[in-house]
Amino acid sequence: MRIAVLAALFVTLAAELPAQFKTMFPAVRGTREMVGAANNQEVEAGFRILLAGGNAVDAGVAATLAAAVTEQARFGIGGEMPLLIKMKGQPVVTVAGVGPAPAKATFEFYRDRKPEPWEDARNFAPIPSYGILATTVPGVFDGLILALERYGTLSFARVVEPAIEYAENGFPLGEEFAAFLGNYQSIIERWPASKTFFLPNGTVPNEGDVFRAPTLAATLRELAAAERKQRGSRSRKLQAVRDYFYRGPLAKRIAAFSEQNGGLLSYTDLANFRAEIDEPRKVTYRGYEVYKAGFWTQGPMLLQTLNILEGYDLKAMGHNTAEYLHTVAEAAKLAYADRDRYYGDPKFSEIPEQILLSKDYAVERRALIDPDRASLDHRPGDFGGPLSLTEVRSGRAGEAQDTTCVNVVDRWGNVFSATPSGAWLPSVIAGDTGVPLGSRLQSMVMIPGHANQLAPGKRPRVTLTPTIVLKDGEPFLAMSTPGGDNQDQTLLQTLLNIVEFGMPPQQAVEAPRFQTGHLYGSFGQHNFSPGSLTLEARILGAAANGLRARGHRVRISGPWANPSAPVVIQVGNGILDGGADPRRARFIFGR
Repeated sequence: MRIAVLAALFVTLAAELPAQFKTMFPAVRGTREMVGAANNQEVEAGFRILLAGGNAVDAGVAATLAAAVTEQARFGIGGEMPLLIKMKGQPVVTVAGVGPAPAKATFEFYRDRKPEPWEDARNFAPIPSYGILATTVPGVFDGLILALERYGTLSFARVVEPAIEYAENGFPLGEEFAAFLGNYQSIIERWPASKTFFLPNGTVPNEGDVFRAPTLAATLRELAAAERKQRGSRSRKLQAVRDYFYRGPLAKRIAAFSEQNGGLLSYTDLANFRAEIDEPRKVTYRGYEVYKAGFWTQGPMLLQTLNILEGYDLKAMGHNTAEYLHTVAEAAKLAYADRDRYYGDPKFSEIPEQILLSKDYAVERRALIDPDRASLDHRPGDFGGPLSLTEVRSGRAGEAQDTTCVNVVDRWGNVFSATPSGAWLPSVIAGDTGVPLGSRLQSMVMIPGHANQLAPGKRPRVTLTPTIVLKDGEPFLAMSTPGGDNQDQTLLQTLLNIVEFGMPPQQAVEAPRFQTGHLYGSFGQHNFSPGSLTLEARILGAAANGLRARGHRVRISGPWANPSAPVVIQVGNGILDGGADPRRARFIFGR
């Protein structure tokens, strides 16, 4: 409600402002360091660590841990996280903190599963969207410890301090968190531990009420104590923290809860998991190097789209004209089609990566775009490989409960860009641990032979997609966003706003956006919505009419209704320039 009121006020006053000031949120700039995330608690946690001498990785880990306490509507410590890191003078690396399906999560188990009493039999999906049978192995925590060990400088006990304080002392409940608790009260109440955790007085807390998470605070303290008890090097101490979570008493309690409540997650699944350092994928676009995580995410979709768009003079088309929106949307639809067919866990599937990211392939794909007509077909490249999603029904694609984002640049020029996600509401709390279990298994499909087919030990292809952009080998942008399937098309438009149209970050994130639904959704029933194109109402009517004339199935949403909300940090000429999207009240601070 508050965002809607501000939006209305902005629209009323914007015409009276000089062009350079036409942003809802003021620009945030600095010369030393900057943190962007979802709320002030997360940014405070990261900035506190920077002021204590920590680097971008230390601060990013602290902000993510704080998010796991204060933003559980969208993310919890039992979730997952791809992370990009660029240390000064070193190449960009990926931390793959995404857990796989449990060993008992077989295709046959879900194929033969019957609807639970609370599930809608008419819209039944074999892999549920929430509940204990949607759980993958928690990946984010080991990803954070791995990042801290390899690239951070501080102890776990130090970077977890802000999260523990927020969990123990409490924080005022945000609008979104309170709304989600109300929306999902009946589901939360099915799980006694979740009810105790989220509804401590048996009722839904109100916006602004102080919310505490004592069991989660106790768990975070146990993890910090494991570090203090371990003798030896910093690396050994951090290893003791991860072992406590994945092999020690905490793992045993999580596994026992799962097994006692009909879940598939076992102690062996936890003990066998390891986050990994992976090589990011990249393309060049007009002299910029754009880095994304690998094909176990949807990130390369943005890279494929940039390759296609490099053949057009987008600036000459004009920002958000019908010609521009048609071209960008059609290019994105082609890249999404390849994502839907070919992306999955490379440990299980042969993915034609070199073809998909090649400039020659982009030329072939570009030739498929009719400047006067929108495609209503799903058109992946046809060069063999996994099966297409032809068995999935048409209909509006389902939305994820979503994700958060953390971006940090420090005084030394190190960069941290993460998209923590999973274990969102209505999450199942694992007994007295305070750890919410995730529901990412729903992103896998039940189509034999598909690259993203459900299989034990296999990672789901996630929508999570942090971004680092370099110019002449040096950091230029760090950005990430929530938004499910919409993440990369939002980051695409934001990047083009900056690179093609010269917008500063705050203007770039606030500019009106489109959202194509012409893709197979990554959640729920994986529906497909051919030709769907949603425009924010601030896009001129002439553009909407031009898109309709080309055959797009246009829907006009509210002026600030796009479901994604990025934070962006731009680096250049000794200046850090930040952008925080007001659509979902992102927060950024620098000095």
